[in-house]
Amino acid sequence: MSNPEGKNCEKSAPGHGELFRAFFKIGLTAFGGPAMINHIRELVVDRKGWLSETTFKDGIAICQTLPGAIVVNMAAYAGYRCRGISGMLLSFVGFSLPAFGLMVLLSVIYQASRALPAVEAIFSGLGVVVVSIVAYATFTFGQKSLKSLPDYGLAILASLLLLVKLNPFLVILTGGLLGLLLFRLQPGEYLSEDQHRRGSYQDAVILLTLFLLGLGFLWLVRRDLFDLAWVMAKIELFAFGGGYTAITLMFHEVVEVRSWMDNQTLLDGVALGQLTPGPILNTSTFIGFLVSGFAGAVAATLGIFFPGLIMVAAILPIFDRLRSSAFFPRIIRGIIACFVGLLLYVTIKFGAAISWDPKHLALLLIALAALYKKVDLFIVVAGAGLISYFFF
Repeated sequence: MSNPEGKNCEKSAPGHGELFRAFFKIGLTAFGGPAMINHIRELVVDRKGWLSETTFKDGIAICQTLPGAIVVNMAAYAGYRCRGISGMLLSFVGFSLPAFGLMVLLSVIYQASRALPAVEAIFSGLGVVVVSIVAYATFTFGQKSLKSLPDYGLAILASLLLLVKLNPFLVILTGGLLGLLLFRLQPGEYLSEDQHRRGSYQDAVILLTLFLLGLGFLWLVRRDLFDLAWVMAKIELFAFGGGYTAITLMFHEVVEVRSWMDNQTLLDGVALGQLTPGPILNTSTFIGFLVSGFAGAVAATLGIFFPGLIMVAAILPIFDRLRSSAFFPRIIRGIIACFVGLLLYVTIKFGAAISWDPKHLALLLIALAALYKKVDLFIVVAGAGLISYFFF
């Protein structure tokens, strides 16, 4: 049954409270990043019947095309289909709130205890695990995304450009332009004519206006919070390929350009992000807290995730035309190839921050083996913390 307010909700739209509670419960256990998409599907398709399987799969296609955290964008998409803008905001807040609260708590503990020898030992090991996670993501992402010599060439070119200090945002744009020149559209990259999606430019304009008003307010009253939100928004807008690729942009902006923290501290924040539910982009909460306290955590978190909500609403009316065009998939392919190079670069930079010895090398091999065997990421990180506490 069509529901105008529900933006394609298959049954009567859920109440606002029900929608918030449902996504809050998922957010409490949202470990595993993109794997949580299946839990969202079970909720909104199987258990509640709020969306059809087709509508949900449309959302996966849309959110995989957009930059940023796929699982957060999917939660926002489901809420938008059910209750419009209000549903999008409630599902986003419900899903993100548990991870935000836990990351703030961990940031408080980290700030108070980071100088203790035991804590230093734990984070020394966790830094190795972050290197293994990013290295493994580089391998698996490259294996999935690099299909030809031009793909590999773009990945290598991106790494080299970063090593000579070219701005990573320019590297991404270069990748998109080269993808347009190098690649041809494959037949399977077209969508069929009968897949139509409804959306409203008006909704996107409303969300964009809210975001710009928020940025303007911060610019007037707290320039430090404005800087945090603006930097995180830039990272989100260019983070094609998911959260791991955004770490490269975070490293550039937070460590190299603005010197808000050093390489090791950012490594610690990424490690803490693996102990919280939700995507790796929760590292933004850690960065914001260390730079400007609780208000900074809020500004950075909204900055990294809110642009994704705007893009979900904006792309719905034009998604079919974009995906079936002769240009868009080629641009995206070039960008994705470059992101493999960006991941390789950040693996090298994070690895350079580790004081390597036999213990650290052994932990690296153990972590890589665990990731290869598909051991849950939370278990890998928690286990590495225990090993570091007792043996480092």
